[in-house]
Amino acid sequence: MTAEAATAEVSQVFQECGCKGIRTCLICERQRQVDPPWQLSQQKTHHFLYCVDTGWAVGAEESDFEGWAFPFPGVTLIEDFVTPEEEAEMVRLMDRDPWKLSQSGRKKQDYGPRVNFRKQKLKMAGFQGLPSFSREVVRRMGLYPSLEGFQPVEQCNLDYSPVRGSAIDPHLDDAWLWGERLVSLNLLSPTVMSMSRESPDTLLLSLAPPASPKDCMDNSVFTPTRSVLCQDVEVAIPVPRCSLLVLTGAARHQWTHAIHRRHITARRVCATFRELSAEFQPGGRQQDLGRELLQLSCSFQGRPM
Repeated sequence: MTAEAATAEVSQVFQECGCKGIRTCLICERQRQVDPPWQLSQQKTHHFLYCVDTGWAVGAEESDFEGWAFPFPGVTLIEDFVTPEEEAEMVRLMDRDPWKLSQSGRKKQDYGPRVNFRKQKLKMAGFQGLPSFSREVVRRMGLYPSLEGFQPVEQCNLDYSPVRGSAIDPHLDDAWLWGERLVSLNLLSPTVMSMSRESPDTLLLSLAPPASPKDCMDNSVFTPTRSVLCQDVEVAIPVPRCSLLVLTGAARHQWTHAIHRRHITARRVCATFRELSAEFQPGGRQQDLGRELLQLSCSFQGRPM
């Protein structure tokens, strides 16, 4: 076999995978015979579970911090945001268009401007708006107080599969272009959003509050009596099928979010919607560009970029 033929054969083998750099998936790990990055990195020591009813992160059962908790603001979970019938139709329409290979075993469809976040530049060419099937989803978002005035200008669909070992590493979304609220619609299967924070700060813990939010008004539950290093903590947010997850405040800007491979047990499709930052809104330095982006996105005539 010639060198050219060998190179072509290797290239063909790796076409199934969209991983680059340190990112890997099951496909390229098997081909390259390498360990996944998460096996090589230090894992979080202390695990907490987010409680939707109280808004607190509660120590996992049978852990050193079982029965202890700390407030975890900035999370809104809306269950049954779409019906199973609406979910099936949305995924059917998504699957009519091609999915592009992406990092860490994911596939994606982008509806939005092309952005270079490092250089803080964007290109509008080719962007025709959000897809038509998202019109009702966006309208419905506005019915909830936490999403009042939410006007997304970007939608990113991600396809996760256990066969590919799909995941997404801990990260913070950009804050130059994207605004305060990150909104994700979870389809086809439940998952877990894992939150972590690489900070030397200490988290102050109290006895876990009662499950009823009304009972949490008792200030005695806020008296801290234990502490834990923030960088050793991971908070798990269970995300049911057909639910909408909104991250704001500290959950948006201070805690990174991730989806671990072990939490993808069946095909999962996630549609993430992003609004504009203050710089692109009325009164901002780039308000004219923001107005143009918003007009395009609200046409709901887009195709994947």
